[in-house]
Amino acid sequence: MFTGIIETLGVVTNIEKEQENIHFTIKSNITNELKIDQSVAHNGVCLTVVAINKDEYTVTAIKETIDKTNIGFLKTSSEVNLERAMKLGDRLDGHIVQGHVDETGICTNIENQNGSTLFTFQYHAEKNNITIEKGSITVNGVSLTVVNSKKNSFSVAIIPYTLNNTSFKTLKINDKVNLEFDVIGKYVARLTKN
Repeated sequence: MFTGIIETLGVVTNIEKEQENIHFTIKSNITNELKIDQSVAHNGVCLTVVAINKDEYTVTAIKETIDKTNIGFLKTSSEVNLERAMKLGDRLDGHIVQGHVDETGICTNIENQNGSTLFTFQYHAEKNNITIEKGSITVNGVSLTVVNSKKNSFSVAIIPYTLNNTSFKTLKINDKVNLEFDVIGKYVARLTKN
């Protein structure tokens, strides 16, 4: 379980394919606090630490993860948003995030708004995921508030701190992002559908 509050950025230092899996080695300033078998969210994708070497650690993405997220688009030197799993009893500053990406979306617009930046994303309407105005959404692992909620698109307003301390600073129009819709909204949608 995560909160969507990014702890730090990591940098991909090595990518190694093994059959249908991809091993990603990440350099991070939190590596010395990690342990093998620990869950860490990478752009919102929960992956297990399988090896640690000094200030770098390795995680493995299986085919299912590669097919359903943007993790396969990472390159050596890509920055990734990192968050360790929540501790029981900690303050929940973001919202409840599972680290299980529901689908990917595409950035369709970026607009400077004199103090904040408005990012607009489009996603697949046929998958029946929903957003609501002022509801929660996780984009590349970052807990955000929805504005301009529509049937298959939404926007988020990013403050300068979030822009500078996450991978949003390198996001461009047409980039693919990981989306995890609000877990409570998903249950409500499922209940009303049945």
